[in-house]
Amino acid sequence: MLLKSKKINLNSNFRTILSSLSNRNYRLFFSGQLVSLTGTWIQVVAMSWLVYYLTNSAFMLGLVTFLSHIASFFLAPFAGVYIDRWNKHKTLILTQTILMLQALTVAILTLTGIIKIWHIMLLSSILGFANAFDMPVRQAIIVDMIEDRKHLGNAIALNSSLVNITRLIGPALAGIIVAKFGEGICFLVNGISFVAVLIALLFMKIKKTASSNVHSHVFSELKEGFRYSFGFPPIRDMLLLLAALSFAIMQYTVLMPVFAKDILKGSSDTLGFLMSSTGIGALIGAVYLASRKSAQGLGKIMATSAFLFGAIIIIFAFSKNFILSMITLLIAGVGFISLIATSNTILQVITDDDKRGRVMSFYTMAFLGIAPFGSLAAGAIAERIGAPLTIMISGIISLICGGILTLRLPVLRQIARPIYVKKGIIMEVAKGLQAAAEFEDRQE
Repeated sequence: MLLKSKKINLNSNFRTILSSLSNRNYRLFFSGQLVSLTGTWIQVVAMSWLVYYLTNSAFMLGLVTFLSHIASFFLAPFAGVYIDRWNKHKTLILTQTILMLQALTVAILTLTGIIKIWHIMLLSSILGFANAFDMPVRQAIIVDMIEDRKHLGNAIALNSSLVNITRLIGPALAGIIVAKFGEGICFLVNGISFVAVLIALLFMKIKKTASSNVHSHVFSELKEGFRYSFGFPPIRDMLLLLAALSFAIMQYTVLMPVFAKDILKGSSDTLGFLMSSTGIGALIGAVYLASRKSAQGLGKIMATSAFLFGAIIIIFAFSKNFILSMITLLIAGVGFISLIATSNTILQVITDDDKRGRVMSFYTMAFLGIAPFGSLAAGAIAERIGAPLTIMISGIISLICGGILTLRLPVLRQIARPIYVKKGIIMEVAKGLQAAAEFEDRQE
């Protein structure tokens, strides 16, 4: 009887984890992204290895990453305005096509042996331009794919699982492909992988939503989106905290080739395994978040994750043992994805539908737009004091951010509670918050 009960619970949990896949459009999106994002991670690892091979410079690693993301800082706020106006479905098809052409161009240059660092810098800038629109539209369109709003939190968490399933597979494949066939094949694989997501997008049937602001001035809408995002404390604090964390915690991936080659004395295989270890941890964290039936307590998880990441990445910084480095990166991956997924879920839930594109563009700006400044700083600092001390500083910043969020949580919960209840996007959240409020009243 006990075994039967456990089996029922396991089946129930499994159905909960995959509940958002009952929505046809999201199921198509998930399937296409599974292939495409695997290719993307293959390119990320191959690109960092190629840059370090061509230049042997930590600063150049930071500079190329800076160019890949800096457009998000300047363009994402404007992209959000247009995303709220444009057809999100068609916009996503366009951005994915541009990303495919970028990957194929890098592949041709590399396979023909004429690739130079300035080619990489130029094409990285194009990648950044496309991502400035692609990232916020991919975040904003998820709501349009989900017919039953109670699946929204699960869809966002499952999307994070998807990113990290591919983050697990992609880097490991990249290490093997680079060792056996070279970086050019990695870029070619990524270019071809975009075909899967483009086919999935073409088969989707998403209802058109007309914007009521199509005749408004772009800057007035941008101002409205800024006032809304930074005038509401939960959104404002989430964006500012995410920006600070992005500046600090993304840098361990930028400097990973330095740890793989110079500190652990490995090759491209070593880099692939280190990146995959992070992916395993991130996948564990994402699956845990997807299995949650309620968004209640996400703020606490976010604060705990900042502490976890900060502490464990400091240990990684000074590890000279491959196994220890793998273990610490696995744990760091849990903390990293928990930070990103929880902040994304909270923002999606509390944001008004007609401003979602703009809010998610500020999310992209905070997450991807600030990261290149951190990458550039990390590369420059690592040239002077070394990669381990640079990563230690990142860990300390993450610990400080966790402390700040912990102090702010009671106030943010109080402000956000009526929105959860009023919108009823996830019914369990509303009930949970009401119960918490009643409990607090009784305690007082």
